[in-house]
Amino acid sequence: MKNKLVMPVLKWVGGKRQLIETYTPLLPKKISSYCEPFIGGGALLFHLQPKKAYINDINHDLIRVYTVIKNNVEELIEELKKYKNEAEFFYSVRDLDRDKYLYKSLSETEKAARIIYLNKTCYNGLYRVNNAGEFNSPFGFYSNPNIVNEPVLRAVSAYFNKNNIHFSSVDYSEVLTDIKKGTFVYLDPPYDPISETSNFTGYSKNGFTKDEQVRLRKNCDDLDRHGIKFMLSNSATSFILEQYSKYNITIVKAKRAINSVGSKRGNVDEIVVRNYE
Repeated sequence: MKNKLVMPVLKWVGGKRQLIETYTPLLPKKISSYCEPFIGGGALLFHLQPKKAYINDINHDLIRVYTVIKNNVEELIEELKKYKNEAEFFYSVRDLDRDKYLYKSLSETEKAARIIYLNKTCYNGLYRVNNAGEFNSPFGFYSNPNIVNEPVLRAVSAYFNKNNIHFSSVDYSEVLTDIKKGTFVYLDPPYDPISETSNFTGYSKNGFTKDEQVRLRKNCDDLDRHGIKFMLSNSATSFILEQYSKYNITIVKAKRAINSVGSKRGNVDEIVVRNYE
């Protein structure tokens, strides 16, 4: 029985909550073991709630949030209650990672609470770091952000603890090398930009280039050769369509707000790639 309170605790660039209904008919009929190497906000994971899952993201801060939710949810909730929705307080918390020695002295729970707080109160809920890996989104000036969502945090913690969920923060290819047959893999990488202004890869300091997209496609080819079912989301650029031309491609509409040009925000074409019917 799925728990409806198990849902994303963070807003993440390219989050898939709005596309769950579109994705559902495209998924394999039965998923016993699940792998998501670019977990982000985890909308599909929390919708499916598989009993066995391999969860990974190159973003260490993100994976720390999930492990702290699993291991110390009550401590995390108490920590979050200390945080205030005020600009001055926000910038003092945001700037903690400018002092490497001070940041290192924070506990795992304090670091996780910081990320959740910044995510709930920063502009557009946009997790973004600069070239030094420092969080740099500005204050959002929201009247009443839900900084401490206790029921959801507890429900997600219970889901992690009642099931066999593995966490890692490594390059996605390392996760894919160890995948056992019978595991379903969902890949939601940083998207190929549809224009220069839409190129958002600031959730990690290294970005995701065209070469990275090609490397990912080669990893998908390896999965296919080993008989492992995968589904991949990306933008419907001619480059990506060409990369995955031998697979089943479905075009879907998604609302996207990450563009510096306001008129270019809204419904955009995305692709869903599958190596199965």
